[in-house]
Parts: sequence; C-alpha cells; structure tokens
Amino acid sequence: MSHPAQLSEKELVKDCHVRRQRRSGPGGQHRNKVETAIVITHTPSGIQGVASERRNQAENRKHAMFRLRINLALYLRTKRSNRTELWDSRTSNERIKINPQHSDFPAVLAEALDVIVDQDLNMKTSAEILAVSSSQLIKLIKSDSLAWQHLNQLRSDAGQHPLK
Repeated sequence: MSHPAQLSEKELVKDCHVRRQRRSGPGGQHRNKVETAIVITHTPSGIQGVASERRNQAENRKHAMFRLRINLALYLRTKRSNRTELWDSRTSNERIKINPQHSDFPAVLAEALDVIVDQDLNMKTSAEILAVSSSQLIKLIKSDSLAWQHLNQLRSDAGQHPLK
C-alpha cells in the first residue's frame, strides 16, 4: 500500500476537501474581499495543509498541497515491505539526494519515517534497511524542522533520548 504523501496531486486531491477562505496577510483591502487562503483536508485522516501567505489563490493552493503532503508524511504511518523506486532513485552510495522544497520530499520523508517507526525508532537499523548511512537519515529528517521535532517527540514518548 502506498502512502498518501506519495500520490500525485491529482490522485491525492480525490481524497481531499478543498476550501477557500479569507485570511489576514498581504493584500490590504483586497485581502478582505477575496478568498485567497486555501485549506486542504485529507478526508480519511483529517490531516490538513493550509496556505494564506500569497495574494494568489493558485500559489496558495500549491503551498497548501505541499504542506498537506508533509503533514501526511509526519502523522500518517503505512506498513512497508521494501524500499520504493522513488527512494532508490534518490539514494546512492549511502547518501540521500533531495532538496526539502522538491515535490518528492514529502514522499521520501514518509518512507523514511515509516521505516524508522517500524524499527522502533532505531536509526541504525532503519538506515541499514534504507541502504543509507545513519547520519544521512538523520540529516534528511533534520532538514524539516517539524519532522525533527516530531521524531524527537516520538523518541521521548518511547523513553529514548532525543537526537542531536
């Protein structure tokens, strides 16, 4: 079963409710008259992505969708039997090559977190399964501050020390 963060936007939006609304932010008087803010809710999980910082609804939708995919990666776990083609295409020589702003980042993050949680938060074992070094796996998680906080909270809840 694939993780929702790995779905294309077209596929993911089928399971979502998209709502436009007015929000404060840039735009002055225009802001009070136009619904440029976007809230996208993944209906099966209730997880949301929100964006209102742009004056353009299309840009806010793009940012809200990316944030939804990141939130799905953080808070929704799926069982994995092996690495995906996407993961393998983003790794070589025990290194992970992806920019945190790239559209594939939420899917790669979801896969890493699925394995880490499945391995009881053991970074060494997770890194071995994902065919990367432990430091690269930690660097991937650290590249998103919410992911880093989430992982350390999971470790704290499990009685493990936080990663540095």
